Amino acid sequence: MEGDGFTRQLAAIKKHATAKGVKIVGIFREEGISGTKDLENRPALQDLLVALHSNGTKLVLVERLDRLARDLMIQESIIADMKRHGFEIVSVAEPDLCSDDPSRTLMRQMLGAFAQYERAIIVQKLRGARQRSRVKTGRCEGRKPFGTRPGENEVIDRMKSLRKGGMAVDKIAVVLNTEHAKPRAGERWYSTSVYRILKAADAL
Repeated sequence: MEGDGFTRQLAAIKKHATAKGVKIVGIFREEGISGTKDLENRPALQDLLVALHSNGTKLVLVERLDRLARDLMIQESIIADMKRHGFEIVSVAEPDLCSDDPSRTLMRQMLGAFAQYERAIIVQKLRGARQRSRVKTGRCEGRKPFGTRPGENEVIDRMKSLRKGGMAVDKIAVVLNTEHAKPRAGERWYSTSVYRILKAADAL
């Protein structure tokens, strides 16, 4: 789960869990990682799968399937992999959508395809708006990189220092979390975020 809708998503999941008598033993949230990324680039999703294989939990609750993955092929691949290992996934806003019934499978894939198409249209509209702004004003500002806000350069300097000492990016993320250094979004640092910032700073 990601973005400013996390509070809404968590509330929906807790409501469903309470109604069904399900105990929530862990919450996994992607921090600044797009749901279009594959499994290798989804650290929180990897943590979820590791937890499932280690603590005996068999049920995963998501608000909607596009919170699990936005890309239809990735979404279906994750669902199939979970089922192969005996895990059940439930979308609280889409009851029974993860069942193996052929009509449910077709409906799930159709909804996923529609959502994917809608996102593609939105991306095209945003790209067009940026291009029009660039033509009109000669510039189009996007999201400013990490390091342009107060206190962020100090965090980058800390990353560089740790990296210079030979520390891997995943260990750097652990250190930053231990030292309560705040990322741009979310509450925790992940190796992917550290890698991206150090790469931009030419410190890898």
